[in-house]
Amino acid sequence: KEHNTAGRDSCRTGLPGSGSIERMNIKLTVAYDGTAYCGWQIQNQDDTIQGRMEKALEKLHGHPVKITGAGRTDAGVHAYGQVVNFFTNGRIPIERVPLAVNSLLPDDIVVKEAWEAEADFSARHSAKAKTYIYRIQQGTTPNPLTARYAWFERRQLDRSKMQAALDLIKGTHDFSAFRAAGGAPMSPVRTIYEARVEERPGDMLEFTIYGNGFLYHMVRNIIGTVANVGLGRISVARFAEIMESLDRHQASA
Repeated sequence: KEHNTAGRDSCRTGLPGSGSIERMNIKLTVAYDGTAYCGWQIQNQDDTIQGRMEKALEKLHGHPVKITGAGRTDAGVHAYGQVVNFFTNGRIPIERVPLAVNSLLPDDIVVKEAWEAEADFSARHSAKAKTYIYRIQQGTTPNPLTARYAWFERRQLDRSKMQAALDLIKGTHDFSAFRAAGGAPMSPVRTIYEARVEERPGDMLEFTIYGNGFLYHMVRNIIGTVANVGLGRISVARFAEIMESLDRHQASA
């Protein structure tokens, strides 16, 4: 879920050659099930969330649309509140945008809210923090109703030890040990405000990590390593050593 503090006041600018038509910066909150898609970002001919949304918005507004997302989820990753923005000179009232664009989108992508943002708002650059939720389903047999949304693990995990490991990632650190190859070149330093694991009904463990940003595959690599602590494969002290090593090869995939 993406969080930001952008205002909703309008600030419009005219498009070159558009006469009296005004350009608006539209901000959307989007939810989607990412199972059928190759992630958020448009890439080659793959079916992506961004690609589907841009086609629907172009059809709705009658001109090419380029949307910017607050985050770029990977293949099979879902979103409760992905924030995006795009510019348009369309005349569709803002309050009608969700219903109109949802009629053009598949059932697994939904626009929840729409409003006009300030001209300088960018979903990517204005985001102040992000929250990732990762779930592990425990039990003797897999649950087909949660298979899309949780990693199945039949062995019991020690929640107290995993929480002790998660406590170590709080604060500002270099997360190179949990950074996957292939991501955009950027500083590996991130600040984690909250990291916790909680029990949910149905033998579900829910991990919540809230921070100012994340590296490519950082969350899944952290959870994979934390799960090894919960399974007794490594100690909390060893988790600390892996994190301090800054060596990606020492952490779990």
